[in-house]
Amino acid sequence: MESLIQLKHTHSGNFFLIAGPCVVESEENVFEIACTIKEMTDRLQIPFIFKASYRKANRSRLDSFSGIGDIKALEIIKKVKDRLNIPVLTDVHTAEECALAAQYVDVLQIPAFLCRQTDLLIAAAKTGKVINIKKGQFLSAEAMQFAVNKVKDSGNNHVWLTERGTTFGYQDLVIDYRGIPVMRNFAPTVLDITHSLQQPNQASGVTGGKPELIETVAKAGIAVGVDGIFIETHPNPAVALSDGANMLKLDRLESLLIKLIKIRKAINE
Repeated sequence: MESLIQLKHTHSGNFFLIAGPCVVESEENVFEIACTIKEMTDRLQIPFIFKASYRKANRSRLDSFSGIGDIKALEIIKKVKDRLNIPVLTDVHTAEECALAAQYVDVLQIPAFLCRQTDLLIAAAKTGKVINIKKGQFLSAEAMQFAVNKVKDSGNNHVWLTERGTTFGYQDLVIDYRGIPVMRNFAPTVLDITHSLQQPNQASGVTGGKPELIETVAKAGIAVGVDGIFIETHPNPAVALSDGANMLKLDRLESLLIKLIKIRKAINE
């Protein structure tokens, strides 16, 4: 557990990476993504946590894909953990889900729109897992200290925060980079690059995005000192079953990471 918490303190001085598909689509898809990222992060000396949601609870439309079945998806995520010997992360949406998901993963992630749910934070904390709380799109960076305190006051000091943009009008998000050093005073802080580029509440009921800005946002995040970055990626975002509009194509990830390493090295000098 301590090695997971201290991911930022590596000999390479690199940030850590949380990455994977938005949701488990199939075992084949999950392992293609996980194996590809593990191979490149091993070479680049970037600590890697595989991410995939076992179920998507926050969908705009009833006919949107939500998952292949909770247990089936969680078992696939655990296979990644066991076969590749890497930590894994998934979202939880209710207090009742925490104990179940904790049997399969190392990090429980609290979705941004649920970051004030006290019962959920307490239940997640009591699993003893690392808890990654996404900042609500409607909250200031300063307000996230209270979410952190709920976890710590429940007996779990293993907590991270993740910036994922702030609501700007009805259909856009902006990142206030001033909030990253603020949140780092409370807990290790991650920048969720791809979700920060979402364009929610589209008339079609399908969230849009600006993936062409992934590199810009990522570079800025590293420059201001985030401990980790979060990127959803897929071999072909155009056919991804969830959040394809803001994903990074898998074959573009390595070149981005190489650029980010150079920035991190420069600011560490």
